[in-house]
Amino acid sequence: MEILGTTLRICVDDLEAATAFYEQLTGSTPLRFERGGVSVAAVGCFLLMSGPEAELDVLRKVTATIAVQDVTDAYATLSAGGAQIVAGPIPTPAGRNLIAVHPDGSVFEYVDTKITV
Repeated sequence: MEILGTTLRICVDDLEAATAFYEQLTGSTPLRFERGGVSVAAVGCFLLMSGPEAELDVLRKVTATIAVQDVTDAYATLSAGGAQIVAGPIPTPAGRNLIAVHPDGSVFEYVDTKITV
């Protein structure tokens, strides 16, 4: 499994204010989308999320998002290493993802950019 990068996940009350701050901080243009009632802005290495508290409570349990070359390879590597796959792989607006609980209890999202039709 090849890890390409990591995105820090931040739940915010005011997505517009947070997006403006992180846009200025990183010099990056935000990529915006919605998923499951949660509004998201990806700004540089930050993933800002805002929405219903019940949804955010679930999202807060995920430590970080890890970009990988291929989620299918990540699934195999994680499973072989003793991680528990709790969701996915499933398609997303930008590719595919899965959620895994590592043997130490840490929860991570793994994503790739392979769009499936």
